[in-house]
Amino acid sequence: MPQDKPPGISPIKRRLVDAYATMLADPAEDIGYQHTLLCQTSLPYRQPPTAIRRWERRNGRAILEIEAGRAYNPKADKMIDMPLPYGAKARLVLIHLNSEALRTGSPCVEVDSSMTAFLKRLIGRDPKGQDIRRFKDALTALSVAHITLAGIADNHAVQYNTQFIDKLDLWFPDNPHQRILWPSQITLSQRYFESLQKHAVPLDHRAVAALANSAMALDVYTWLAQRLHRIPENKPQFVAWSALYEQFGQGFKRMVDFRRKFLEVLRNAHAVYPDAALREEIDGHGQPEGLRLLHSPPPVQKRLVLVSR
Repeated sequence: MPQDKPPGISPIKRRLVDAYATMLADPAEDIGYQHTLLCQTSLPYRQPPTAIRRWERRNGRAILEIEAGRAYNPKADKMIDMPLPYGAKARLVLIHLNSEALRTGSPCVEVDSSMTAFLKRLIGRDPKGQDIRRFKDALTALSVAHITLAGIADNHAVQYNTQFIDKLDLWFPDNPHQRILWPSQITLSQRYFESLQKHAVPLDHRAVAALANSAMALDVYTWLAQRLHRIPENKPQFVAWSALYEQFGQGFKRMVDFRRKFLEVLRNAHAVYPDAALREEIDGHGQPEGLRLLHSPPPVQKRLVLVSR
């Protein structure tokens, strides 16, 4: 007879608990990847107003600028504006495309079959049409967006003016109620793919799946995965709340509200990255100052990364 689930635990908390338990028992085998500059900056959390066609985020000297693109609508026989990519789904789609491209060693990704398998691992069941449609909408927005990635990597300045996606093969459903533009095969732009091969940050897919409902949680986890292992041992780094607000505080008008939400999200990210070493700093008057980051092992062992590539 099946056991009842403990009362009072939400599905999201249950996923965090399950992910934590499996991470303690086994090392990462299913590895995802994000570009290092996208671990330091971020896409919008929520869909911006349609009038906003350009988005910029900065974190120190790391800059992401993304401009919404246009795509050909064969039914209307004209180019139409597509929205900016946003939210958790755009982040998950990009991690998936990065991971598939690095896994196969090719910028060409077959989306229909791999996206279905990806969603099944992500949500723990066979995806329904609604699930696939939402992720393909995010994929379409990513496919036509123009991006500039700029920052410091390996101690020198880099800038990429490109697109995530270079080529789309589209199929057009007969059902008029379905979205027309659904990429079935994509090819990452050569410049982005080459940059990704040099500057990819490995992620534990179990952590990505556990945080899949929150764009901010995914951003915090990928930021920690990119940053903590680079901190020199015995030389902790301090990050003020003002800097954290600039990086993660989009949509929050008050620092107190942002700090409360960020600490909640940070606890969830730490649950699936238990080796992350950090603490909040409080001044002599009891006021929060920021976070103290300490050297930590990466969430994915280097040996496993080399094997996966």
